[in-house]
Amino acid sequence: MKRPVFLLLLLFFLNFDTQAQKRYVKPKPKPVVQKSNANSEKAIVIDERLAVLRNAPSLFAKPLQRMRRGRLVMISETKVADGVTFYRVLAVPNTQGWVQKEAVAGKFRRGDDERLARLVQSSDGFDQIERARIFLENFPDSPFRPSILLLFGDLMEEIALKLSAEAAKRLSRREMAASGAPLHSFYLNYASLDRYQRLGIGFAFNSSTRLFHYNGASWREIVQKSPATNEAREAQKRLDSLKEKMEAVK
Repeated sequence: MKRPVFLLLLLFFLNFDTQAQKRYVKPKPKPVVQKSNANSEKAIVIDERLAVLRNAPSLFAKPLQRMRRGRLVMISETKVADGVTFYRVLAVPNTQGWVQKEAVAGKFRRGDDERLARLVQSSDGFDQIERARIFLENFPDSPFRPSILLLFGDLMEEIALKLSAEAAKRLSRREMAASGAPLHSFYLNYASLDRYQRLGIGFAFNSSTRLFHYNGASWREIVQKSPATNEAREAQKRLDSLKEKMEAVK
């Protein structure tokens, strides 16, 4: 008689334990909140040819996206692989990955201003203008700044002459006269100016000669902030020439 009672009690407790396990619900893990890295450094993309954001520090890792020139990133870690150095970055607004170090530049790394200055001087077309703007926006105290400012002003005066010739072909005098709007307003609203004005680049317009000219902002900065340099003397010559061009009568 004792053995059947023992078996019944054993079955009862086993069944109770099984039901208790079924009723138990494992709590969901709390989400892990990643704290920002206090030692992260700010950098900016300067070479989109190398700016492939990857899911691991390797040239063979899966590409997540190709970052555009001028994009801001925050660097938190460094690793070497495949013969190059990679930075782990948070690409603003919120994309993480690894990118080759030569794709970016920042004040945190010594010599990046010189490296970017060389890249500016070896570039062409609008790439050169954009990279020069990146340099001027991110390296305000660089010893290479006066030379980049001088170059930038010269580039923009060349662009101004090209825009003048382009506008003369595309803007119809008959249509402008028929509209009743001032002539200079058509030129200063000319569509090809938009891409430069978005970068904060200004142009002046001589209504008499119907020519655009760079407004000289970079040259004035050299004269005001680096007056003892050779670039300042050259910048003053260009400002004097700009004044003559703006006063010229056709």
